[in-house]
Amino acid sequence: MRILFLGDLVGRTGRDGAAAALKRLKPELRIDLAIVNAENASHGFGLAPDMARTLFEAGADVITLGNHAWDRKELITTIGETPRLIRPLNFPPGTPGSGQTLVQLPDGRKALVMNAMGRLFMDPLDCPFRLTAIELAKYKLGSSVQAIVIDFHAEATSEKMAFAHSFDGQVSLVVGTHTHCPSADHQILPGGTAFQSDAGMCGDYDSVIGMQKDNAAARFWRKMPGERLAPAEGEATICGLMVVTDDQTGLATNIHPLRLGGRLSQTIPSV
Repeated sequence: MRILFLGDLVGRTGRDGAAAALKRLKPELRIDLAIVNAENASHGFGLAPDMARTLFEAGADVITLGNHAWDRKELITTIGETPRLIRPLNFPPGTPGSGQTLVQLPDGRKALVMNAMGRLFMDPLDCPFRLTAIELAKYKLGSSVQAIVIDFHAEATSEKMAFAHSFDGQVSLVVGTHTHCPSADHQILPGGTAFQSDAGMCGDYDSVIGMQKDNAAARFWRKMPGERLAPAEGEATICGLMVVTDDQTGLATNIHPLRLGGRLSQTIPSV
């Protein structure tokens, strides 16, 4: 299975850039499953329902969220009606929506996509390790599902690495989101799980993690609240990765970083 994952979409620049990239890359790279994290898509904070629809229409098969999941209140109703729009599974019981979705491809293959959130320097949610283990026990990689992807939305690299090693051999891909900076540690772990600490963001990198740099920097200088942060609106760099898995085992055979357009060095997976 050929899986494309795009990191945190930030503002209109990120949304439009990711939508255009999906339309180009899905046929070009023969992508079977495309996943995007869109928790910062609406002015940098949350996701509006109409934006989710646009991303699905552009080719996203699954949309994941994170700590800004509820910044746009309209999504609270929409998420329960949209199975392929998921939020971290370790929100407390009774939270709207789901932390996972099972996708069946046109050829009958199945992929499980999960979303979990870390706890170091983040909101004190339920344990993502234990809840992920409980959910994974319901599936057999390479048998009941041909691939399992987990978007682990977390601040600390140590927690992301610990999470990936904990489930090495049980899932196809663990990819980190949230820090908006693409890490250079893409690899296949000893048990066959592909991993990257952070996929990076889809947005303007002439910024402070996607936000206009002057107001963002002023907060560090003055340590006082100022104007609301707003997304930078220059050319987007599309950041993410592509993973190829073995349908028989569900494990990764290749992982390729993706950086397209904008300011960062360019790299596009080869077919």
